[in-house]
Amino acid sequence: MVVSESSAQRYALDPDVRLMLEVRDDSAAAFEELVLRYQVRLIRVLEHLVGSRDQAEDLTQEVFLRVYRARKQYVTTAKFATWLFTIANNVASNALRNRARRHEVTLQGRDSGPLGARPLDRMVQASSGLMPARQLDKVEMRQVVRLALESLSERQRLAVLLNKFEGMSYADIAETMELSPQAVKSLLSRARENLREVLEPYFSEQRPAVKNAGEEV
Repeated sequence: MVVSESSAQRYALDPDVRLMLEVRDDSAAAFEELVLRYQVRLIRVLEHLVGSRDQAEDLTQEVFLRVYRARKQYVTTAKFATWLFTIANNVASNALRNRARRHEVTLQGRDSGPLGARPLDRMVQASSGLMPARQLDKVEMRQVVRLALESLSERQRLAVLLNKFEGMSYADIAETMELSPQAVKSLLSRARENLREVLEPYFSEQRPAVKNAGEEV
């Protein structure tokens, strides 16, 4: 891929790109710094994608291993975070495909938790008066919003995570997901509508909590 000089100069202003260029020159200290900067962020996004904290931690190690192995081929074609999360998306997609081949149940273990059995079903029942509605504490709120995210398709969930957690622009998300910016805009619009449909029945009587729920994800 041919990269214009102006593009290379623009991306070189990214401090993480400069660190990665040092990694390309075999700087162990620069690589350690990148790991420190992105490890927690990668685990958080990957956990939402694959549904397992333990697997997310393993996949994060795989992502950094791929980064290190590819260091000699690294060029400044994009912001470092965009390049890194492109690798993370590929790693997560491979893990999910492998899981499907083994016929594992994707939602195993998610029908129970702090909210009991099938919390999303109970969420709707509460709003319809079938059970007493009550304010959720922070732990339960995080769980409800997490379950709502997991109800999205893989592509919608990734777009939301990159947009809300990583603050990526439509252009950066488009590059990560190999889509057009307009497609990303449509994807996020559908995702927001789907989240609204899932959460609205429960939060309709707890509207002040809705804003906080988004902040707790």
